[in-house]
Amino acid sequence: MDFHPNPRQLGWIKGAIFALALLPFVRMVVLTVTGQLVEPLEFITRGTGDWTLYFLCITLAVTPLRKLSKWNWLIKLRRMLGLYVFFYAALHFTTFLWFDHFFDVQEMWKDVLKRPFITVGFAAFVLLVPLAVTSTNAMVRRLGGKRWQWLHRLVYIVAPLGILHFWWMKAGKHNFTQPIIFGVIVAVLLGVRLLWRQRQARAQQACSCSMPAAQRTGSARG
Repeated sequence: MDFHPNPRQLGWIKGAIFALALLPFVRMVVLTVTGQLVEPLEFITRGTGDWTLYFLCITLAVTPLRKLSKWNWLIKLRRMLGLYVFFYAALHFTTFLWFDHFFDVQEMWKDVLKRPFITVGFAAFVLLVPLAVTSTNAMVRRLGGKRWQWLHRLVYIVAPLGILHFWWMKAGKHNFTQPIIFGVIVAVLLGVRLLWRQRQARAQQACSCSMPAAQRTGSARG
C-alpha cells in the first residue's frame, strides 16, 4: 500500500507513538504507587529492561521496513524511537543505581566489575549516551553527516551487548526463551543490513568494471 502522510498526519502519528511508548512507564508508576506489586523492584527492573530491548528492536526495524515498504517517511520516526531506547535504558540503570546501591557509585562500580552480565549491560548503556546526546539536528550539522552516521553505528554494538546482558541474567534461572527470541530478531535485523550492503558493494563493483577504461581513468582522476 502506497501511503505518504502529509505533515499534519505525520504529526498525529508521532503523537500517537509518543503516547503509546510512555504507557509502559505510566503503568509501572501507577502499579508501584498504588501498592499493587508484590516485588516492585523486580517488576520495575525487569520491565525497564524488557522495554529497552523492545524499542531497540523496533528502532532497528525502521530501516528494513522503510526499504521494503517504500515508506520513506518512516525514517522520521526513528529518532523518537531511538530516544525511547535510551529513556528505558536510563530508567533501568537508575533502578540499579538507586535501589540496589542507593547511589553509592563506588559500590556500584565494584558490582559492574564483579558481575559479567552487569558489565556488558553497563557498557551498552554507556554506548547509548553519545547516541542520545547527538540525536538533534544541530549535532548532525556539527558532526557532519558521515561522522554522525559512523557514530550512530554504535547501535550495532549496543544491540548484541544488550542481548548478552539479558542472556546472562536469565542464565541463572535457566530461562533462555526470551533471550533467544530477542537474539533471533536482532540477528535478522542486522543480517538484512549486512546482506543489502554486500549487494550494494557488488553492484558498485560490477558498475565500475563495466565502465570503459578511459571513463574509469577520468573518474579516478576526478
